[in-house]
Amino acid sequence: MNEFDDFIQTQKDEMTALLKDLVEIPSVMGETSDGEPFGKDCFAALELITDAAEKLGFRTFIRDGYYAVADCVPEGCDDIKLGILCHLDVVPAGDGWSYEPFKCTEKDGKLYGRGTMDDKGPAVSALYAVYAVKQNAVRLKHGVRLIFGTNEENGSADLEYYSTHDTMPPLVFTPDAEYPVINGEKGMVRTTYTSDFPKGEIVSIHGGQVINAVPSAACAVIKGLSKEAVIGCSEKLDNSCLYAIDEDNGTVKIECHGKSAHASLPDSGINAITGLLELLCSLPLDDFTQQEVLKKILRIYPHGKTNGEALGAKMQDSHGALTSVLSLIHTENGKIVFSTDTRFPLSSTKEEIFDKFSRAIMDSGIEITGYIGSQPHYTDENSELIKALLSVYELRTGKKSRPITIGGGTYVHEIDGGVAFGAERSGTDYHIHGADEFIPIDELLDNAAMFAQAILEICG
Repeated sequence: MNEFDDFIQTQKDEMTALLKDLVEIPSVMGETSDGEPFGKDCFAALELITDAAEKLGFRTFIRDGYYAVADCVPEGCDDIKLGILCHLDVVPAGDGWSYEPFKCTEKDGKLYGRGTMDDKGPAVSALYAVYAVKQNAVRLKHGVRLIFGTNEENGSADLEYYSTHDTMPPLVFTPDAEYPVINGEKGMVRTTYTSDFPKGEIVSIHGGQVINAVPSAACAVIKGLSKEAVIGCSEKLDNSCLYAIDEDNGTVKIECHGKSAHASLPDSGINAITGLLELLCSLPLDDFTQQEVLKKILRIYPHGKTNGEALGAKMQDSHGALTSVLSLIHTENGKIVFSTDTRFPLSSTKEEIFDKFSRAIMDSGIEITGYIGSQPHYTDENSELIKALLSVYELRTGKKSRPITIGGGTYVHEIDGGVAFGAERSGTDYHIHGADEFIPIDELLDNAAMFAQAILEICG
């Protein structure tokens, strides 16, 4: 416990109310419009958090709809030393929810809803952490800036915009991952492949919602076979997927259901796309041309295998192993297009990964038509910021720890010297990017106290 706990307990109702309001805004990236570069719902989330920050006495502004800022600068101070970077955009709801994904539901001491942990809940904790410092008459020597973005889930164009319009504080942490401190992040590449897919008995294929998640659902429409024949083939498969097969106006619709997971932890999910492709390749079609294309895809992305071995890219170092997920697929205009998310160790580069992928598809008829990514991120564990955060974590939890490396790319991936600090605790599955995402209310409050102590340690 620290000097801020009692005050933060008095703010419990206000914090949970703000989080509930934020969750009710489905801030998935939407259609761009003037002043709303990531859609109207993302902009609405910025307006809501800015209004809340103004009521708490912070200086605020929204920069052209890209991000919002709330500053706490002590009187007589002319610098901002610490930035706390949070994002208010979320991934789509997906399937399998027990609760309304965009209505925050309180049950058994937990708040359920999309974004409760990633990253709206921690954003609320960060806001009230600064407020706790401000209201408890703590004399800071340096200012604190809260930055709320809305494009973390889709490329962080908000931070690119920030870099050309505002100055990032010298020390930055984001509560967009886990404790104790994350100072290493694997590199990430997102690859789009395209192949010819001639007309045939497979009428269409579609699967996945976002590129950075194991897809929980995929579907296909076929003709020329009976519903019973398709069901018979599905019953012979043993891949942990569930299939829903129905006749529809002379065709058969196949729905494959797996289990969503973050692309950085693919082994905790079940890939519905590759499960669907396995079934399609097993069907007794008259023309095997389409199936041959699908088999080529499965050769490099076999169902249940995420270590990149089939791509010739299996690798591992002291910071972890490569993972690669086929996360999106669709057919249109005689083509099949699929996209993948790959996380690679700190000892490799995105250029090396591209070379390996290119060799894997050589002479297959599959082409790489899109390739973007980022190099690994690393901050020296002896930095001032990491030492301060670890000391706060140890003081509050009694656990002596070292910084860690993860496969996920946090919000500070492109910020030199940036680290992630919270908000997940080891051993708890918060269902981030999956159904029934949640945050325990006591952790919502505890995070605020942790962040407040960190602010005092760094800026006091």
